[in-house]
This record gives sequence, structure tokens and C-alpha cells, in this order.
Amino acid sequence: MGDLRVTQFLLALFLIGIGLSVAGTGTHLYQQLARKVAGLRVEGSNGLENIVSLFVVFICGPYLMLRLGMQSDSSGRVSTLNILLAATIAFGWSFVTGLMFVGTYISVTQLA
Repeated sequence: MGDLRVTQFLLALFLIGIGLSVAGTGTHLYQQLARKVAGLRVEGSNGLENIVSLFVVFICGPYLMLRLGMQSDSSGRVSTLNILLAATIAFGWSFVTGLMFVGTYISVTQLA
């Protein structure tokens, strides 16, 4: 029973790692292609740009949350509570996106 828990924990960490990797890669790719800083906002001049922006926020959200948690306040210090809250949200979010990407990868490879 203990080995199963360790295996499930390692799988969860793997999925979080995949989610964070995809989020970081997606964020930097978007910033290079769009020539603007990615953020947690949905903006665009038409409906298609709004949908693309929403997709970017969903995929890149964990990385953006970690970046938001590291911002300093008016005194120039970074709050420990902000870091912990941002990390908790980002790791949960990256678990979901990692699960989505790994599940899609497994289902596509089994079709071939």
C-alpha cells in the first residue's frame, strides 16, 4: 500500500512538472511571437484574438501565477504569503494542464 502512494505522489509531481514546463515554454513562445508580455488578461480587438488570449491564459497560467507571486510590494519586499498562495494555485493549475497534455499524448500515441 505504501508503494502505491509513493507511485501516485511521483506521478503527481511528474504531471506538475509537465504542466509547468508547458506553461513556461508556451509563455515565452507567445511573448516572442506576439511581441508583448503575456499576462492574466483576455484582450483583443476581435473575437478570434479574445479566444486566442483565453487559450494562452489557460495554458500559460501556472507560469504567470508564479511570476505574479514574485512581485514586490510598494516597500520593495516580496511577501511570503503571496509566494505561497501563488505557488499553491500554480501547482494545482499545472497539475490539471499536465494531466490534460499527458492524457492527450497517451491517447494520440495509442491510436497510431
